[in-house]
Amino acid sequence: MAAERSPLAEPRSLGREIEGLDALDVPIVEPERRWRAFWDAAWPKLAAAGFVLALWELTVLSGWRPDYVLPGPGRVLAELSELIGTAKFWVAVATTLRRAATGFALAIAIGTALGVVVSRSRVLRRAFGSFITGLQSMPSIAWFPFAILLFQLSEGAILFVVVIGASPSIANGLINGIDHIPPLLLRAGRVLGARGFASLRHVVLPAALPGYVAGLKQGWAFSWRSLMAGELLVIIETRPALGSQLQFARELSDAPGLLALMLVVLLIGILIDGLVFAAIEQRIRRRRGLVEVGARG
Repeated sequence: MAAERSPLAEPRSLGREIEGLDALDVPIVEPERRWRAFWDAAWPKLAAAGFVLALWELTVLSGWRPDYVLPGPGRVLAELSELIGTAKFWVAVATTLRRAATGFALAIAIGTALGVVVSRSRVLRRAFGSFITGLQSMPSIAWFPFAILLFQLSEGAILFVVVIGASPSIANGLINGIDHIPPLLLRAGRVLGARGFASLRHVVLPAALPGYVAGLKQGWAFSWRSLMAGELLVIIETRPALGSQLQFARELSDAPGLLALMLVVLLIGILIDGLVFAAIEQRIRRRRGLVEVGARG
């Protein structure tokens, strides 16, 4: 008589079994035309942008500040069109995005490992739980004197603050996600044979995914703000970046150039949120049956 296979001997099959638990209530939604879906998602953002530009123009026309201090959107957008036609601008964007990707990747690795370890041990939770939250509440600018002392005016100082600013948010997001896993799902995983690492991989982490993604999203916001602060303070002349260009525009009292660069920083943040995190969140909601039948977008 052949020996019966243990469910743990087939981790892929176990993963499919447990993954199917989330798909039981997924509604059937008719496919939409791409242009319609795109328009439904785009028009509220376009309307909001138009409202902000109109409010900006009205503020300038009111004479609240002279136009050399607060230029109108027309001048700023014209300056932005000139900026994007220069090679120096794209070098600065590439430098900033490279730093952001490197720092955020390190923060994900550290924050995820920290979140898993702390969430699986009551002793570590009591010892380091409040400490992680305290680190998360620390303003990133407060870390820069220490970072410069450690790494001088270098890439290391910037990356240090980016990582230490984002990692606690990612760790806390994962810890909170694990804390809110329904006990019924954990018992179902055990019935299907999930133990130890298999339980962590196929049950705990997938079930904690919404909280984890929320932590990633918050971690990205912290890392992006920390990076901008770092590039304003730690200027490396051989490596132009968006933050250093902002500082130079301020020193030269170039208000249109300053506001144009600020728009670039804002647009990058919006694009990352819309193209990465919003897409991930939408996919998770669909897989868990949290999208209403017939809902658009």
